[in-house]
Amino acid sequence: MPAGRPGPAAQSARRPPPLLPLLLLCVLGAPQAGSGADTAVISPQDPTLLIGSSLQATCSVHGDPPGATAEGLYWTLNGHRLPPELSRMLNASTLALALANLNGSRQQSGDNLVCHARDGSILAGSCLYVGLPPEKPFNISCWSKNMKDLTCRWTPGARGETFLHTNYSLKYKLRWYGQDNTCEEYHTVGPHSCHIPKDLALFTPYEIWVEATNRLGSARSDVLTLDILDVVTTDPPPEVHVSRVGGLEDQLSVRWVSPPALKDFLFQAKYQIRYRVEDSVDWKVVDDVSNQTSCRLAGLKPGTVYFVQVRCNPFGIYGSKKAGIWSEWSHPTAASTPRSERPGPGGGACEPRGGEPSSGPVRRELKQFLGWLKKHAYCSNLSFRLYDQWRAWMQKSHKTRNQDEGILSSGRRGAARGPAR
Repeated sequence: MPAGRPGPAAQSARRPPPLLPLLLLCVLGAPQAGSGADTAVISPQDPTLLIGSSLQATCSVHGDPPGATAEGLYWTLNGHRLPPELSRMLNASTLALALANLNGSRQQSGDNLVCHARDGSILAGSCLYVGLPPEKPFNISCWSKNMKDLTCRWTPGARGETFLHTNYSLKYKLRWYGQDNTCEEYHTVGPHSCHIPKDLALFTPYEIWVEATNRLGSARSDVLTLDILDVVTTDPPPEVHVSRVGGLEDQLSVRWVSPPALKDFLFQAKYQIRYRVEDSVDWKVVDDVSNQTSCRLAGLKPGTVYFVQVRCNPFGIYGSKKAGIWSEWSHPTAASTPRSERPGPGGGACEPRGGEPSSGPVRRELKQFLGWLKKHAYCSNLSFRLYDQWRAWMQKSHKTRNQDEGILSSGRRGAARGPAR
């Protein structure tokens, strides 16, 4: 694309032109300067080199104006004038440039190598591409939200930066037949990702791979083989509610709704809960929730605000043997445990006396059981039943003991008074 001759203001300037027009040179293909005819030409034009290479370039002047020579010409790279000792006159119309041990291009569209006339006007330009060939992409992972689509992402290579524009293409095909297909919706969940929205088959494995290409070469990832049914995930469980459990100051009840996206499909689900106190960043994870949609957290601190999240893992879709993929965590839901009303040490707490049944081996075992329950969040129905039965038994035992102690005390008082006269 020819460039017009600079105006009087540019001709009088003794400095390189601003960087922005230079950036356009490489984007538009390194135009030559002149007025209806080429003024100069740079050779080689738009070279591509490996990092650490050397470059021998020339700027040859010819055409308009007649009798133009290389006397007074100079070079700029990305708008910065190169030292004169890097250049030398080959003949009256040619200026040579020698660059050694080149670094990677400062912009993926190429560095701007420009030949200038004595007055600073642009005679010719070239794009200089210096970089590395792409490495093999790896770590491909894919998931499906509705068993009709597929989203994949990958890592571009161990080295990563190539200093050149590198194009990544996600390819896929049915394993045993069919033609190669190319994903079209890129950058859906990050810079190295692509989304296939529809027209995927079930009960048939797919082969998936990524191809990386730039000016210095290409690389292909290993092939990932998967069945859509084995990589199904969901949105986080909706409608997570956290509430108190009566007046129990160390417990909270968590309830949620199963993700609706897969309600029409045959599958199982398991859940995880995690929770933390308001002023902490450390989460405690509860793994044994199984397929329930409720859980009771125990062993919590009284009078404390907790944040709770839930996530879902659908597995066994239509009999799939794979483990399933966890969803993202739900939005945090906050609730607080009741404040403890029990008096602290020295506040009038009644300690059991050594000879009473409360210090017996059975009572000690029950206290140990209660201590274990308080240290763990428990979500199985068995734990609920055991804990509730234990509380009911303790209340009944306490009531019976009080009645027995009342009868025993009445008998002792009667014996002390002696027989009536």
